[in-house]
Amino acid sequence: MNTIKGPALFLAQFAGDDAPFNSLDAITKWAADCGYKGVQVPSWDARLFDLAKAAGSKDYCDEFKGQAAANGVEVTELSTHLQGQLVAVHPAYDTAFDGFADPSVHGNPAARQEWAVDQVMKAISASANMGIKNHVSFSGALAWPYVYPWPQRPAGLIETAFDELARRWRPILDHAEENDVNICYEIHPGEDLHDGVTFEMFLERVDNHARCNMIYDPSHYVLQQLDYLDNIDIYQDRIKMFHVKDAEFNPTGRQGVYSGYQPWVDRAGRFRSLGDGQVDFGAIFSKLSAMDFDGWAVVEWECCLKHPEDGAREGAQFVKDHIIRVTERAFDDFADGGADEAANRKMLGIS
Repeated sequence: MNTIKGPALFLAQFAGDDAPFNSLDAITKWAADCGYKGVQVPSWDARLFDLAKAAGSKDYCDEFKGQAAANGVEVTELSTHLQGQLVAVHPAYDTAFDGFADPSVHGNPAARQEWAVDQVMKAISASANMGIKNHVSFSGALAWPYVYPWPQRPAGLIETAFDELARRWRPILDHAEENDVNICYEIHPGEDLHDGVTFEMFLERVDNHARCNMIYDPSHYVLQQLDYLDNIDIYQDRIKMFHVKDAEFNPTGRQGVYSGYQPWVDRAGRFRSLGDGQVDFGAIFSKLSAMDFDGWAVVEWECCLKHPEDGAREGAQFVKDHIIRVTERAFDDFADGGADEAANRKMLGIS
C-alpha cells in the first residue's frame, strides 16, 4: 500500500493582486509556511503561471518547479477548470462564461470553444513537460439546463448532448494518452459530468478511454445527497486525484437540495472549511489508503463563513492528522507459526 501524499493546496482560491498571493515565489513561500508540501496550480492565472510557455518549454517548467521546490513545496498538478468549462457551453450560459475566456473570443462561442480546447491541450503538454501524470478539469455542459425533467425532455435530447460532449473531448483525451497524462474530471453540479451515472454515460461514449478519470471531492456529493463512501468503492479504478473539501447539508421545511436560489451562507447545502462540515474524512482516508491511492490530498478551500487564510492553515494540519502512514507488516505477524505446502495440506486433511 501507498501512503497518501500531502498536504497540498489548490491555489485558485488564494491567488490575487496583493502580496503574498500575486506571484509564484511569494505564494509558495506562504503555502509552505502554512504547512503544505505541495501546490496545485490554476493554469489560467498569469500572475503565477505562463501556460503557453510551459506547453512549449521544458526549461521553463523545470525553472517553475525549481522555484516552488526552493520554497519547500512540490507542484502536484495543473488545473484547467475554467478552460475545460468552455469546451462545452449551452447558449444560456454564453454571457456568464465569456469572462473565463480571452477577450479576443468574447461573443464568439465557436472561437471560444476552439480557444478552450487549445488551452486544455497546452496544459496537458505542460503537465508532461513537468513530469506530472494527472490533470484536473471540468467537462463543460450542454445538457445542464435540462437536469430536471420538466418540461418533459424530448426523446434523444440527453443522448445527443453526451454524444457531442464526447466528440469534443475525444481529441483531448487522445492527446493526453500521447503525453501519458490522465484527465481527471471534477464531478460537479453545473457540469454534464456531475455524478456517477453521467460519468459512466460519458465514459461509454469515449470507449472507456484509459485517460478518462475523475478527481474525488466528497463535498459535491454531500450537496447532492450521494453516498460519497460507496462512490469510492465503485470508481476506485478511475479515481486519480483527491480534493479535500468539507460540506454540510441541513434541509429544512423551506429548502432542500435546490436551496431556493439563496446565497451560499443561507443554503441548506454549503461548503465549509475542513472539520467544520459533515464529511467523514476518517472513513475516506481509510478507503483511499486501502485501495492503494498514491496521489496527493489537495485542500480546496471554499467556505461561506471562515476567512480563507485561517481555513488554509487549519486545513494543512487537518490533512496531516488524517493521512495514514500505511503499515508494511500485518498486526498479527508476531503470531505467525510458519508453514509450508506440506503443513497446509496436513491442516486441510489433504493426503
